[in-house]
Amino acid sequence: MISAASHVDRIASIKIVLDHVEPAIWRRVEVPLTTSLRGHEVIQAVMLFENYHLFDFTIEIDGQSRRYGIPDPDGWIKLSDAKNTKLGPLTDRGLKRFAYTYDFGDNWEHTLTIEAIGDADPGLEYPRFVDGARRAPPEDVGGIPGFEEFVEAMAKPRHPERKRLIEWYGRVFDPEDIDLPTIKTNIAKLARRRAIGKAAFAKSRPSER
Repeated sequence: MISAASHVDRIASIKIVLDHVEPAIWRRVEVPLTTSLRGHEVIQAVMLFENYHLFDFTIEIDGQSRRYGIPDPDGWIKLSDAKNTKLGPLTDRGLKRFAYTYDFGDNWEHTLTIEAIGDADPGLEYPRFVDGARRAPPEDVGGIPGFEEFVEAMAKPRHPERKRLIEWYGRVFDPEDIDLPTIKTNIAKLARRRAIGKAAFAKSRPSER
């Protein structure tokens, strides 16, 4: 049996694909196996979402499906607590692919595929953005139909809605530009927070004599 300690300094390479969109919008990241599903902030960081809305993961292992997210205090939606569920134990049980949904209004569905698991590079900080393609939709654009209309309007200088949408979005939308500088800034913040947390944990442990 693999112990929890073996997950320390092990990372998973994960490909994130936004479903129902062509050409594909995708990202590849490397995250520690000690990351909890509450760490969906990594997805938010590389897709340039703003974490305004609720989310859930749907995970199926051994024929059993379970949803993880922020538990509903009223019990209307049955969700296991994402904060208490780490990636490592799920991969130990054979997890290879799972689903992530963000914003139950716009309903952005993603497929996450664990492409590899290996040792972390001591010279790198994690989580880490590796690569990706195409710009993800802006917040509250109206789901897939709204995004398609948004992209079409932005691509046509004489489109009657283009001026209004530029004012709403704040600038011209380039679907090919993933905005790498912002992604790197977002990921660096998460990596820095993790490093501070690791240092604080190490400091809190009693020294060996």
